[in-house]
Parts: sequence; structure tokens; C-alpha cells
Amino acid sequence: MTTMNISLPDSLKVYVDEQVGEGGYGTSSEYIRELIRKDQDRKRLRAIILQGATSGLADPVAADYFESLRARVRSRK
Repeated sequence: MTTMNISLPDSLKVYVDEQVGEGGYGTSSEYIRELIRKDQDRKRLRAIILQGATSGLADPVAADYFESLRARVRSRK
């Protein structure tokens, strides 16, 4: 693992320290890594949503399709 040094204003440093204490992170590095992972996930999800939005219209779905989904959900309870 490589290291990276970042500079933060005092107010952000205080915030990071609070999040470490409250969020169960062992170090500020763990907290920052988690933020970066969440940002990566958000960007992937955005790309998927945009891909779906630009993929064109889907064929209409019959009402019985939704009923079959409801039945599958009910059977899993």
C-alpha cells in the first residue's frame, strides 16, 4: 500500500476525527478509504443509470408480469 499526504483545513480535520470516533473507524485513513470507495460506487451507479436512460424505450410489460413478481416475493416470506 502506498501513502498519500493531504492537507485539510482545521475544520475538516476536526470533522474527520469526529467521524473516526463515531463511525467505528480505526484511523482517519480507513475513513478516507471508505469515502473513496463510496464515491467509486456512486460513479458506477450513475454510469449504469445513464446507460439505462439512453438505451431507448423498453417493450411494454403485461400486468401479469407484475403479479408474478408479487407472488414470488410473497412466497419468500
